[in-house]
Amino acid sequence: MEKTRHFHATVACFTLFFSALSAVSVADDKLSPFIGAPVFGKQRLFDDQRYPNVVVTVKGTVLAVWGNAGVAVRRSEDGGKSWGRPIPVARAGYHGGGTIVDANSGDILVFVEERQPPAPLTLYRSRDDGRSWQAEATVIAKDVNGNQPSMHMNEHGITLMRGPNKGRLLRPTRYYGPKDGEENWPRQYTNAIYSDDGGQNWKTSGPFPEKGTGEAALVELADGRVYYNSRVHWPKRPRSGRRREAWSVDGGVSWQNWKIVEALPDGDQGRSYGCMGGLARLPLDDRDVLIFSNLDTEASHRERVTVWASFDGGKTWPVKRLVDEGRSGYSSLAVGRPGTLTAGWIYLHYEHDPFKGSHLARFNLAWILGGKATGDGEIPDLKLK
Repeated sequence: MEKTRHFHATVACFTLFFSALSAVSVADDKLSPFIGAPVFGKQRLFDDQRYPNVVVTVKGTVLAVWGNAGVAVRRSEDGGKSWGRPIPVARAGYHGGGTIVDANSGDILVFVEERQPPAPLTLYRSRDDGRSWQAEATVIAKDVNGNQPSMHMNEHGITLMRGPNKGRLLRPTRYYGPKDGEENWPRQYTNAIYSDDGGQNWKTSGPFPEKGTGEAALVELADGRVYYNSRVHWPKRPRSGRRREAWSVDGGVSWQNWKIVEALPDGDQGRSYGCMGGLARLPLDDRDVLIFSNLDTEASHRERVTVWASFDGGKTWPVKRLVDEGRSGYSSLAVGRPGTLTAGWIYLHYEHDPFKGSHLARFNLAWILGGKATGDGEIPDLKLK
């Protein structure tokens, strides 16, 4: 009798799953590679230093960018199974985050600052899928307040794919104040830079509406809006242990309707000091599935890097799953490209025991759906039981 009940329960679960999958596939069959059997794996990538980004090139090569005493990349041409040796981008300097894959040309842009920012910047470009890198001159305009943006340390940038600004390069940036340090936290704010000529010239967006923010991430939604998610860098702000969000309806020129994201922690909750997080959107036509990464701990040190999923463009974050229970820190997310070996994969590059190297985890959406409910919205019926 018990075996019979178990059998019928199993059949019911899988019937529910495949019915939901079929309904979703009618709207967008690009989701199906991310579902299926839950899969998870991780491996060591770098053995020292800090500051991760991860992107997937137009050819389907996974690039992990890293370093604060010189910047390097590692390449994977088999979807993240194996990795080549580190390739130097810059022999010295700080990785500024915001790595961009230009979907128009296939070029990859990496931003390197001379030292702990604010500091002089060099832009490095690869035209051969990340195999070699060349420094080039670039012009970045000041913002409306007359302040020069700093690159450090943000999630990767994007190429806008919709609307009147299609083809625009956009990446999060920040204003540090005259110099780094606690006395400048009330002056700091996140913003973004954007280029309509492939990265030769950049304009700077209006400030994020809240002061004391820094280290942000952004994605383009199916309706063409840009969703912006930021760390808080000033402990005196209300609910400083929670992330901030805002939206742009003009291709990243300005940000509006900011609010606190109660569902998403901003670093370890044992202290009022945030942490850089990752953000990516699955490559779907009309469905906004977002993945976010950060630390999920009440401790006063950085540990337990975790991923959250949203199925409504960031309105709710109903499910989360622990990736690594050990010491961890900054993180970056990327998703696979349709028609390549990366299709269906989600990639998380994160500091593992900060200042001692990084790990790269890869998994699918089905694996995240096997996590814990947050109580913030409902988990869709795609979940494998």
